Amino acid sequence: LPAVVSVTDQSGEARYPSFKGIMAAKKKPVQSWDLSDLGIDEDEVGLENAYTTVESATERPARTAGTIVKDEGEGGKQLAEFLAGQKFI
Repeated sequence: LPAVVSVTDQSGEARYPSFKGIMAAKKKPVQSWDLSDLGIDEDEVGLENAYTTVESATERPARTAGTIVKDEGEGGKQLAEFLAGQKFI
């Protein structure tokens, strides 16, 4: 696919709203629409009409203790062996 991707040095930094922006947002009206406002029948929405289904879900396993490597000249080798063992490299 043809694509253009642009990344800046600020891409990973979180943006926080200013106090002025927060106060202005409180004054903005929140508009709610129902299905009839959007011209959608009730038969067209819901789980039975979804394009996708969830086959299964599992909880993320609990985090295990990490491995501490004391570098006494062999730290790089131990790190490389660990990464290779986990098939990262």
